[in-house]
Amino acid sequence: MAFLPCWVHILVYCFSASLAWASILSDMEPPLWKESPGQFSDYRVENGVYIVDPWVFPERMGLYKILLNQTARYFEKFSPGNEQNILWGLPLQHGWQYSSGRLADPTHTTSCGYASGDKLCLSVDSWWADLNYFLSSIPFLAAVESGIMGISSNQVRLLPPPKDEKKFCYDVSSCRSSFPEIMNKWNAFYQYMQSPSSKFNDLLKYLWAAHTSTLDNTVKSFEDRYDYYSKPEARFERKWVIAVRYIAASLLPTTLTNTYNLQKGLPPRILLNTDVVPFISDFTNFQNVVLFILNILPKCTEKFHEDRSYREANSRSFGTIVKVFEIVLEMINELKMKISTLTTSNFKKLI
Repeated sequence: MAFLPCWVHILVYCFSASLAWASILSDMEPPLWKESPGQFSDYRVENGVYIVDPWVFPERMGLYKILLNQTARYFEKFSPGNEQNILWGLPLQHGWQYSSGRLADPTHTTSCGYASGDKLCLSVDSWWADLNYFLSSIPFLAAVESGIMGISSNQVRLLPPPKDEKKFCYDVSSCRSSFPEIMNKWNAFYQYMQSPSSKFNDLLKYLWAAHTSTLDNTVKSFEDRYDYYSKPEARFERKWVIAVRYIAASLLPTTLTNTYNLQKGLPPRILLNTDVVPFISDFTNFQNVVLFILNILPKCTEKFHEDRSYREANSRSFGTIVKVFEIVLEMINELKMKISTLTTSNFKKLI
């Protein structure tokens, strides 16, 4: 694997940092997990076909819940209780999107996704809801196609959104026709997952290859959604896609506990034009640090690739990187630094 820029390691280290270990795994489950469908019979049936409305939060979350249930047996050898199932990252990420208000209508022309209207509605105008559609529907439909779900490929269909129907696919056949590369990547993951000799690290390679392929093949179709958001939020969306590519390259384990802990560093609400990173007063230190790193990550990446001396220096400075990790950990775990004392000079120490 090519050497990753130092700030990528710091970002991953922040995400993997040891926070409080939850005593009960169920406490880590995403919102409305227990209320979401957990088997195909929980969905309505028309002419022998299960009908799923992925524009309703519990119904989309149900795709993940069934997927986690059906794949649990393949992860038992790593840990009991399905905690080490690396597919947990998908529903937990979707849960964060929901709880942070990112699945609601960003244009505010409808009440979709808002407490004052239909809280469970997922807006087709939401950049997050659109990208997540492909990170829910295609992993699910590819699992159906692979044979691990116990139904045939023509037994499930997803309903379209109220507009932009042609941007999406709705069953195994249409997704394979429109997004063959993504379907192949997810199928490769499931095929390897079923191998008795599968190894955890190799499963991560297959998973992240499928995840990044999904983003790379769909993100451009929804660039118009950026206009619906504040400049800080739109910037966060763009940089989140970049960060995911580097997180994927690090093979971050997306187990239940690890993902639950790392998501504590993600912004708990939509970013506003008045938000200035890393001085957002209603965010934790951890959240401010993560946003700060995301903001400078593209600049560090460009410098790493363009400047040979910078590249060589970073390649020799692993000890320095570890020292920076320790500084970040101190900020996160001990929380000695109050928001009021965070200054530009403090953060320059980390660059």
